[in-house]
Amino acid sequence: MNNSTQDHCPPGSDAHELKRNLSNRHIQLIAIGGAIGTGLFMGSGKTISLAGPSIIFVYMIIGFMLFFVMRAMGELLLSNLKYKSFIDFSADLLGPWAGYFTGWTYWFCWIVTGIADVIAISAYSQFWFPDIPQWLPALSCVGLLLSLNLVTVKMFGELEFWFAMIKIVAICALVCTGFYMVASAYQSSAGSVASISNLWNDDGMFPHGAMGFFAGFQIAVFAFVGIELVGTTAAETKNPERNLPRAINSIPLRIIFFYVLALIAIMAVTPWREVVANKSPFVELFVLAGLPAAAGIINFVVLTSAASSANSGVFSTSRMLYGLAMDGDAPNKFASLSKRAVPSNGLVFSCTCLLLGALVIYLVPNMLDAFTLITTVSAILFMCVWSMILLSYLAYRKKRDALHRASKYKMPGGTTMAWICLAFFVFITALLALEDDTRQALLFVPVWFAVMAVSYRSLRQKRAQAVQLSYEVD
Repeated sequence: MNNSTQDHCPPGSDAHELKRNLSNRHIQLIAIGGAIGTGLFMGSGKTISLAGPSIIFVYMIIGFMLFFVMRAMGELLLSNLKYKSFIDFSADLLGPWAGYFTGWTYWFCWIVTGIADVIAISAYSQFWFPDIPQWLPALSCVGLLLSLNLVTVKMFGELEFWFAMIKIVAICALVCTGFYMVASAYQSSAGSVASISNLWNDDGMFPHGAMGFFAGFQIAVFAFVGIELVGTTAAETKNPERNLPRAINSIPLRIIFFYVLALIAIMAVTPWREVVANKSPFVELFVLAGLPAAAGIINFVVLTSAASSANSGVFSTSRMLYGLAMDGDAPNKFASLSKRAVPSNGLVFSCTCLLLGALVIYLVPNMLDAFTLITTVSAILFMCVWSMILLSYLAYRKKRDALHRASKYKMPGGTTMAWICLAFFVFITALLALEDDTRQALLFVPVWFAVMAVSYRSLRQKRAQAVQLSYEVD
């Protein structure tokens, strides 16, 4: 037997399917890590300056809506345990085109997000190592993530567990520090006193009116990218009937604690007008508390947060390629698994794309503009994926009503909430059209739809020709 046969087995072999090696603690922390984006640490300053204290309601509303998307996804995945991810149920319920569109769009989302994360890791590394070339941390990070993910899926779970734990500890420390400063009536050098009343004392909760409130949605929605990640782990989760609902049900508590309490702590200590848009409010609060190493600590937290996101991207894109290849929508080589039941070809291809993309970004004259553009494109396409989950749910309610009635994990609100969430995503998209930088990203989306339509049609024609040729040979 040659090496290739030993290392890889053909798709469809029962012995070489994705293994259920992710335990409950892995799934819980993967879900938490997906719900806490790097945007909370670095982007919250800008959202506070745009919306004032009303940003608290912005995060609560987005979190509320996405909870129902996750519940719809949970009911669908548990309605048929042969579904490996949302590619499978979208293809089954909406048609092959939906599986093709969802799978490749999700793959592209994470590649784009991963490119941004790799660049961010390079930038954060300069804090400690200003003299090393920028390409070295990027290359080292991708190489490390690839090598660890090639070992077993359990290694991915362990990485995400510890990455998420770092984020949790940082946020808990911020919340506890903030409320201690409020309790002790801390007074800053500018004369402001830490108090919960800072949330409404300066022109109320909505100081910039409705437009300021709506402007907060444009940036805040990007912080939730990756919340659906738990759906890509379905085929590798131990006891999914117990562990998936546990992870999804805890989303509201996570949103309240990690987002809402963190923002309340920040704005109670530092009145919202004093929050600097282009600085991390996490760093500023710890500096006020007398922690001189705050910048270094938060830089480490944000670096690991970016690494966590890149790790999620490497994992999810390889699983998407595996699912697409199993359905004939991607090259067959992506359907083979290593002896450790890992889609190694997909992992190598996705990591190569991350490095090639990072090289292209380095060549763009204004890297900040490119960074803003690609992350906005990614967020818009993530909303497309969330919408496909909801559309699949609506089709499931029409076509598989008996399965819905028998389900032990029904989506609250049913079809009514599915339509409300879809309307919400349309509303967010309309808001993105109001700003120049986000409008440019919106213009890219029809181009992506066109690419998907043309490539899918081409694939269908090739399949039809292959079938016709086989008939002629027979």
